[in-house]
Amino acid sequence: MKAFNSTFLLRLAVAIILLAHSISGIFNNGINDFGTYYLNEIGFSPFGVPLAWTIKLSHIIAALCLAFERYVKPASIFTILILISGIILVHLKEGWFVVGAGRNGIEFNFLLIIALLTIMYPQGIKSMAIIGIKKGTNNVVP
Repeated sequence: MKAFNSTFLLRLAVAIILLAHSISGIFNNGINDFGTYYLNEIGFSPFGVPLAWTIKLSHIIAALCLAFERYVKPASIFTILILISGIILVHLKEGWFVVGAGRNGIEFNFLLIIALLTIMYPQGIKSMAIIGIKKGTNNVVP
């Protein structure tokens, strides 16, 4: 596929977000702090710091995959799983809003998940066979 196709701007935007969020943590000790003071404290000790680094390095790799349109689906799926884990472990208890009516909620992760799904399926999900629905009907596939 051509890198400058109909998903280019969305891929670029998500790649920039993933890079900015990851690279800043490298230089301000945020990754180590997240691993030490959050992940270790909720039960991932002694693996909190390596897990935090794995998460952030995977975001950098996913950003490159998105930018150059290589391995987009595997990178997106892995990133979606991390975002869902982040919702469950970090953001859900804070509610929906990231700012304004709340703080640190799930809305940003939700938006990134939808953006990644849109990148993975730019023509829409043509076949819902994965979840057992025939295309164009409301019938469940046996």
